[in-house]
Amino acid sequence: MARIRGLASYDALVLTALIWFLAKFLRYAFPPLFGTFQSTYGVSNSVVGTAFTALMLAYAAMQFPSGLLADRVGGVRVVTAGAIVAAVASLALTISLPFGVLVAVMVLVGVGTGAHKTVAVRLLSRVYPARTGRALGVMDTFGAFGGVVAPAAVVWALAAGGADWHVVFLGGGVAGLVLAGLFQWRVPSRLPPEPESEGEAGGSSAYRALFSDTWFLVFVAVTILFSFTYNGAVAFLPLYLEDAAGLSPATAGTLYSGLFLVSLVQVVTGDVSDRLGRLTVIGGTLALATAGLALVVAVPESPLPVLAGAVVAFGLGSHGFRPVRGAYLVELIPDSVAGGGLGVVRTLLMGVGAVAPAVVGIVSDVASFQAAFAVLLASLAVGLALVGVLAVGGSRA
Repeated sequence: MARIRGLASYDALVLTALIWFLAKFLRYAFPPLFGTFQSTYGVSNSVVGTAFTALMLAYAAMQFPSGLLADRVGGVRVVTAGAIVAAVASLALTISLPFGVLVAVMVLVGVGTGAHKTVAVRLLSRVYPARTGRALGVMDTFGAFGGVVAPAAVVWALAAGGADWHVVFLGGGVAGLVLAGLFQWRVPSRLPPEPESEGEAGGSSAYRALFSDTWFLVFVAVTILFSFTYNGAVAFLPLYLEDAAGLSPATAGTLYSGLFLVSLVQVVTGDVSDRLGRLTVIGGTLALATAGLALVVAVPESPLPVLAGAVVAFGLGSHGFRPVRGAYLVELIPDSVAGGGLGVVRTLLMGVGAVAPAVVGIVSDVASFQAAFAVLLASLAVGLALVGVLAVGGSRA
C-alpha cells in the first residue's frame, strides 16, 4: 500500500511531463508538413520558415509573462490555461484552412505551449525539492519524445491509404483537454504552501545586478547560440536531408525521429553533471553536437549509416546539453529572482531561436540548404568556444 502511495506521489511529474510531451508534439508536427504546405498553398521555403518562426516567437514571448502570472495566480492555473489554449488551437487544425488562418492558428499553438516550460520548472522544483534534477530530466525526456512521435504520426497520416494529416491535430486537441482537466484536479494537492512574499521578491535592481554579471552573460550567450542552431536545424532537417543528401521523405523523416529518440541521454547527463561538474558536461555535449552537425553539413552525401550516426551525435549532444543548461542556470540565478530571471533568459534564447527557421529558409532560397546549415554550424561552434572562455575565466573569477 505504501508503495502504491509512493508511486501516486509522482502524478504531478507525470501530468506535467505529458503536457510537455503534447506541447513538443504539436510544435514538431509542423516541420514534416512543410512540403505538404508548399504543394497545397504554393508557398516557398521562406514563407513556411517564417510561419514557423511566428509560432516560435509567440512561444518565446510567453516565457516571462507566464512566470510572472504564475507568481500571482499560481502555476497550476497557468499550465492548465496554456494546455487548453493549445488544445483548442489543435482542434482548429482538424479542418482545411486558408494559409493566413493556418498561420494564425500556428501562432496560437505557440501561445498555448509557451505557457508551460518556465512555469513547470518552478512547479516541479517545489513539488520535488530533493529530486528536482531528476524530475526536470524526466520532463525534458518526455518532451523530446514528442518530437519522435510527431513526424512518425505525420508520415503515417500522409502515407497512401492513411488518414488525412488533420487527424494528427484532432488527437492532440482531445488529449490536451483531457490532460488539462487531470492536471487541474490532481496537482494542486501536491504543492506545498507558497510564501506570500515570493511573488513580490526581487525588484528591478536585482535583475540589473543579475545581468551585470559578465560570466552570467557569457553563459546566456552560449544558450542563445545553441538555441539558434537547434531550432534552425530541427525546423528544416527533413527538407535538408531530402535536398542536400537526396534521401526520400520517408527516410528523412525516420532520421528526423532519431534526432529525438536519443533524448533519454538527458537523464544520464543530468546525473553525470552532479558528479563531474556542470561546465564539463556542457562542454562535452556541445562538442558532440558540433561534431555531428559538422559532418551533416560537410558531407551530406555520406553513406546512410554515417549520416544517421551524425544526426544521432547531434541529437545526443543537443539533448544532453539541455537539462544541464537548466541546472546551471538555476545555480547562477539568485532565489529572489529565480522565476523572473529564468523567464527572461528563456525569452531571450527562445526569441533568438525563433528567428532561426526564417533565417534558414531565406538563406536556403538565396543560396542553398548546405549554406544555411553552415550558418547554424558556425553559431554552435562559437557557443562551444564561449564555454571554454567561461570554464577558464569563470573559474579564475
